[in-house]
Amino acid sequence: MQRLTIIAALLVFGLQSFAQPKNLAQKLGYPKDAKLLIVHADDAGFAHSADSAIMLAYEKGAINSASIMVTCPWFPEIAAFAKKHPEMDWGIHLSLTSEWKNYKWQGVAPSSAIPSLLDKNGYLYDSVEGFGAHAKVDEAEKEIRAQIEKAKAFGIRISHLDNHMGSILASPELMKMFQRVGKEYKLPVLEPVSYIRMVAPKLIPAIDTTGIIVDNFIMAYQVTPADKWKNFYNYSIKNLKPGLNELIFHLGFDEDELRAVCTEHPAYGSAWRQQDYDYATSDEFKALLKAEGVYLVTWGEIGKVEYGK
Repeated sequence: MQRLTIIAALLVFGLQSFAQPKNLAQKLGYPKDAKLLIVHADDAGFAHSADSAIMLAYEKGAINSASIMVTCPWFPEIAAFAKKHPEMDWGIHLSLTSEWKNYKWQGVAPSSAIPSLLDKNGYLYDSVEGFGAHAKVDEAEKEIRAQIEKAKAFGIRISHLDNHMGSILASPELMKMFQRVGKEYKLPVLEPVSYIRMVAPKLIPAIDTTGIIVDNFIMAYQVTPADKWKNFYNYSIKNLKPGLNELIFHLGFDEDELRAVCTEHPAYGSAWRQQDYDYATSDEFKALLKAEGVYLVTWGEIGKVEYGK
């Protein structure tokens, strides 16, 4: 009897173990409690300096992901590089805002098709608040689709979708539309749960929890002295939790072009981007990732798990 009880218990345990679905780490071939990290660069295409820094950072092995602003003047430059390097993650940094003082862009869709997205001068609004107050969801969808299709026309192998300045977080309806478009194109979309809880908790019910969820979103928010710059990133890596994490860098070089673009805008400005580049490409950062047992993953790998692409 005791032997039968033991066998029955083992069978129940085995069935329970078999029935438990694999989490993302296991699907990717890592331990269940693995700390997964995407090392990502935003704003490719927005300036030559940003493109140069992103391309060089990739060649140095400092990043494994970037997202491209199709609306911006230097898009063709980064598109050509992306076409030559399809092995790297290339997301579309869906741009529905244009924040710089003297450096603006319009949408990809005809202005007549997206009037609610444009300010009185015909440019995309300079703030999330301005966008959110005027944008119609159907017109935002038209623009998002136009940006994706333009990227495809340039031969970019798209790995995922994310969003410039978080404008998609302006309403639950926009968030739902964003997720729906991602599913239609079979592309993972960035849903930074930790960030949403902090800045837009009303959106939590709108998140499709059946999709890929970024458990922890790491991005610097405050201007700090250059000699303190690494402290935030080092702390974040040392306190990384199991699950899917994404670290966002804004790369560039502190030179004339970027200083002119980012005038009167120290946050994410030229000095900021130089400091991000210096840290991202540092030996200290690489050593810390190794010491903390972090597994680097890509949106491309996640897309294969999610959509078989």
